[in-house]
Amino acid sequence: MSRALGSLTTEAANPASARIDELDAAGIVQVMNAEDAAVAEAVARESAAIARSIDVIADRFRAGGRLVYIGAGTSGRLGVLDASECPPTFGTPPEMVVGLIAGGRDALTRAIEGAEDSLTLAAADLSAIGLSSSDVLVGIATSGRTPYVLGGLTHARAVGAFRIGFACNANSELEALADEMIVPHVGPEIVAGSTRLKAGTATKMVLNMLTTGAMIRIGKTYGNLMVDLRATNAKLVARTRRIVAALTGVDEMTAERLVAEADGELKTAVVAKLRNVSPAEARRLLAEADGHLRRALAGGGDDERS
Repeated sequence: MSRALGSLTTEAANPASARIDELDAAGIVQVMNAEDAAVAEAVARESAAIARSIDVIADRFRAGGRLVYIGAGTSGRLGVLDASECPPTFGTPPEMVVGLIAGGRDALTRAIEGAEDSLTLAAADLSAIGLSSSDVLVGIATSGRTPYVLGGLTHARAVGAFRIGFACNANSELEALADEMIVPHVGPEIVAGSTRLKAGTATKMVLNMLTTGAMIRIGKTYGNLMVDLRATNAKLVARTRRIVAALTGVDEMTAERLVAEADGELKTAVVAKLRNVSPAEARRLLAEADGHLRRALAGGGDDERS
């Protein structure tokens, strides 16, 4: 049986902001900032579940699987946002991390009436992208009761996908459908029920960890440098050049030439220079190292650090 909306922590009235309408701008900022300070602590308490989720996602990526986010309203928008930022940051194909929102793309900028209340719409959306047992589905529902997300996890269970639930309320309906739950308890919102605030911040933080953590695990960084970025604009072209220069010890003009010779592939350029091989051989060495730059430079081995 669905929990009454009024019983949810995220719908409760927050005593700290009970008279916020009487404050000046500085007072409003102070109250909001104090409440936001607790969000990171709430996420930190879910560290073990987030880490387990990262390992599952990385394993599925290595086997050719995908990460799929599903949500409605703010939750759906944040999933789409996180998915859309992976290709330029990590050089991934757009189908590797997918964000689905109730109501489709139009729902990114306006409310689509009734979309989140459908238990069947998510199954259709997931079937359209061919969700399978190779994939991970993250169902994002701050309330833990959004029908669109519940329907998505039900479909994912039927096809054998690994299911991660995200909510900001304990003992939610998501828990019965998920293999893993991430539940940061952020408490009542500054404006009661406005989960784009603290709950939205917690969601963004967790999704950042899931994709960034999994990408690091599969070799998309070298230390804290993004070595698989896609240079799609002037800023990223310059960043690629700087990273190659920093890792190889050459000047930026030489780095630019190395990147050009490697067809724009940062890791290939670095391996070719530091191991004194052709770009083609550098690609082979990287493939042998499962894409991990550190391992390719070291000549292989079992070190999974990246």
